[in-house]
Formats: sequence, C-alpha cells, structure tokens
Amino acid sequence: MLKSNHADLKSWISVDRDSDFPIQNIPFGIAKKGNTTFIATRVGNTVIDLTVLADFGYFDQVDVPDLSVFYQDTLNDFAALPKKTRIAVRERLSELFTDSCIELQSNTQVCNLALNSIDAVEMQMPVKVGDYTDFYSSIEHATNVGVMFRDPSKALLPNWKHLPVGYHGRASSIAVSGTNIHRPLGQTRPDDNEPPVFGPSKQLDFELEMAFITSAKTALGESISVEKAEEAIFGLVLFNDLSARDIQRWEYVPLGPFLSKSFGSIVSPWVVTMEALEPFRVQGPAQEPQVLPYLQIEGSHNFDINLEVFIQPENNEATKVCHSNFKYMYWNMAQQLAHQTVAGCNINPGDMYASGTISGPTPDAFGSMLELAWKGTRPLTLLDGSTRTFLHDNDTVVMKGFAAKDGLRIGFGESVTKILPSKAIKS
Repeated sequence: MLKSNHADLKSWISVDRDSDFPIQNIPFGIAKKGNTTFIATRVGNTVIDLTVLADFGYFDQVDVPDLSVFYQDTLNDFAALPKKTRIAVRERLSELFTDSCIELQSNTQVCNLALNSIDAVEMQMPVKVGDYTDFYSSIEHATNVGVMFRDPSKALLPNWKHLPVGYHGRASSIAVSGTNIHRPLGQTRPDDNEPPVFGPSKQLDFELEMAFITSAKTALGESISVEKAEEAIFGLVLFNDLSARDIQRWEYVPLGPFLSKSFGSIVSPWVVTMEALEPFRVQGPAQEPQVLPYLQIEGSHNFDINLEVFIQPENNEATKVCHSNFKYMYWNMAQQLAHQTVAGCNINPGDMYASGTISGPTPDAFGSMLELAWKGTRPLTLLDGSTRTFLHDNDTVVMKGFAAKDGLRIGFGESVTKILPSKAIKS
C-alpha cells in the first residue's frame, strides 16, 4: 500500500490536476452547511463531514480516546489529540478515499450524507485562537525595512540574528478568509513639525505570512526544546497580517504595534498538517553568527512553499504583485516555538504563531506593499492601468500558497479579504 503522501496515490473522488487538495493533502477545517457546523477534510472540491464518518463507525478502528473531538465547532480538541492519533486519523482518511478502497465509496447512504461540494458550504475559523504571536523572521524583510527607516549600514537591529523577534498580538481580530475588513481609523503624524491628526489610515498594507497552530498544552514555567518543537505543531495556514503603516509609524515607539495591527488579520480555512508537508522540507539559510544552544537545531526545518499575492480592484481583474517562498525564512518554526516558551510561557492547542512578512531576495518577492512600492516611491501598475503604493478601498487581497515536487502538489487554498471604507465613529 502506498504511503499517504506518495505522489502516485489516487482518489475515487474527482481531483483536478492543479488542485491544492489531492488525496495526499488531507487538511482539516471547520465547515458550515445550513445551521450545521462540522469538522471536515477536503479532497479536490469535495468537503467531507467527519462527524458523519464517526457516526457510521469509520473511525472505530482508530485509537481515538474520545470520539467527541469529531463533534466540535473548532479543531482545538482534535489538535490536542496525541500526534500518533492525529496521524492515524489522517491515514484512515487516506485509506477510505484511495481509489482501490470500496469500503466507503460503495456506501451510497454515507456518501450522500458526508460528501459536499465546496460551493455548498461556508468555511469557518478552523480554531479558536487563545493566544497569538507575530514574529519578524525574514531577513530580507527586516533588512528592507531597516534600509528604509534607518542607517542602511545598520539595517538589522543588534538582536535580530540572535533571537526570533516577536510580539504578542490581538487574537480576537483574526478572521477566516472571506471576511472583509474596514480601513482602520487612528492617529498619524504626516508632518513631524505639526501635531498628530486623526482619520482613516492612508497607508494600509498587506503582509504575506504563514502561521503555525500548536497542538500541545504546557504548564506555566515549562518550555519546549527546539528538538521537540515540531511535535507540538498541528499544521499551517496562510496569514494576511494587515497593517496600517502610518498609524504604526506614530504609535510603535516604545512598545510596538497596537492599533496598526489589531483591526484584522485573515487566515486560510484549511489547516495543512506537518505530515502533508513532509516531502517539502529544505535547509534554511545559514545562521551567522552561531545562535545560542537552546536555538541550535540540525536538519531541514524550512519548507519549500510557493506564495503569491494578488490585488484585485473592484470590478476588475486581479494582478499578481508578489511571488515569494516560505523557504526564505531565517528563523524556522522550531526555533520560534522554542524561543516563545524558553522563559516559561505556557501554550495551548489552537494558539497561532505568524511568521512575519515573508520577503525573498528579489523585488518581485517582497511580501508587503511597503517594500514592493518602496515606501511609496515606486508605484505598482495593475492590469487595469491603475497604480498602487498602498491598498485602496474596495481592493481585494488574495493570498495563495502551494508546495510542488516530483508530481505532488499540496496547497493551502486562499486567504481573501476586501478592504472596505472606514466606519464612522459611534457617538
């Protein structure tokens, strides 16, 4: 029998050749159909209701301590299962949907209940995010920002190559793809010689990121070693960390982003597991100087995932403005989680950790409008002839991600949001 991520594995469910969701993927998400919300996986454009499969005993042969995990409206409890159990569930699903297995495909009753077209469901937030951390781990992005706003010879701050820089963000405003976000209001100071002014942000930006979701629960005072960090990671999603650059510039000293980052971040709805991404491991950039022992790790802990960003003006076609890759990250996920917990910070299943803007070494791989338009000095021209230095009202931002190797493609779907005009302040 072929392994669950073998490129030759085929499903009895129809899958387009360029689909993000072949049988080798088996992601997990939360779908809603009518008034019913359910834990799901996806093959091609078919969304499978796992509660139905549990009802009919298809997981009875898997050692799941409590089948109630399949009857929740978030993935938190499922993510908290032992890793070997989650893998066993994934392997069972792979078996059920393999073309040579008739156990499920011959059961018309169950198929009619469990299988849904992607167009018939509404995807929900995959997890309830208890805590959220945003890192700053792309050396290309950090260097670009440093060159723009500081002495180019000192683009990176002294700590940057010694630890994964991060901050604790706002979990409540993380929303699922398809959620539209209003342009934020706040204080800015466009003229350093004048007092600050209040109004809508004029420099609204996207940040191309990925985020990992934890599966482990630790006690206050405990830490997770860099060697065991990946054991505590459930999977990844695309992450659009919308940013108001002009608000951020005025507010971030001395404590960092606040209003400029808390008004909305958009994630893709399907959690792609570490097991699905295993074939796409690559070595990360060389880290010099050598990091401290608690951050040292051997092997390949970066992932070759192509990332794209499109801007679509209202009633016009989309323009691809960025093509980057997750493999460029200087600090990998294992190092990020080890650093997050080394001081004793406790974590929980469903916590989310964003990578920070993912920029590559060439201008077309820059992961934000701040860089792509170079602080407004190099406007981008879209396919409709309009130009952008930052996002306009009614622009839709689409982020896509996929890994491809030796005939195997594993994707994340999309993170989509439309920028709506600012709301008036309630009196």
